[in-house]
Amino acid sequence: MLAADFLHLDREIDMINRSEADWLHLDVMDGVFVPNISFGFPVLEAVASMCRKPLDVHYMIVQPEKFIQQTAKLGAMMMNVHVETCTHLHRTIQEIHQAGMKAGVTLNPSTPVSLLEDIIQDVDMVLLMSVNPGFGGQKFIENTIAKVKRLRLLIDENDSHALIEVDGGVQDETAPRLVAAGVDVLVSGSYVFKSPTPEQTIHDLRMLGA
Repeated sequence: MLAADFLHLDREIDMINRSEADWLHLDVMDGVFVPNISFGFPVLEAVASMCRKPLDVHYMIVQPEKFIQQTAKLGAMMMNVHVETCTHLHRTIQEIHQAGMKAGVTLNPSTPVSLLEDIIQDVDMVLLMSVNPGFGGQKFIENTIAKVKRLRLLIDENDSHALIEVDGGVQDETAPRLVAAGVDVLVSGSYVFKSPTPEQTIHDLRMLGA
């Protein structure tokens, strides 16, 4: 949603509702963990009241565990937290589950997937950032393809059911390669919202996993 037209957010959410998108991905930034500030709970609550798609809330913030209960009250399906910001990651994942949500763990481009070895069976999804978090519209980092393959191997070796999600630079050229490498969930912002036919663009991306 970061790439949406915030002046006409109701119109953008209505488009998402009509589209074949499975989820709506919301990037919450605090200007501390990442060099940008996006939106907080007033906007999240407004979106949740209108959006008919499950919400995937991605916290690019310090101390995301402070907001588990508020996120659950939104009706969020998934709460995504960065491994780089969670000192007690296992506890945070437990608390997310106890609040009735699925737990996602996010890795920055420079963070190795090996850090997830002791937690991979407990998470519902791993989000790999394919750009440096903080701003939309960045160029895709090519090493992400190899990183997806390493993560897929880690998941399979540990009999984990975690989905692989990728966010950043997802468009017509990168999306097919990501799916071929083992990605389950594609997050696309600028490519969708800047498209002259966003619903068709979503359809085309959705068909890659059909």
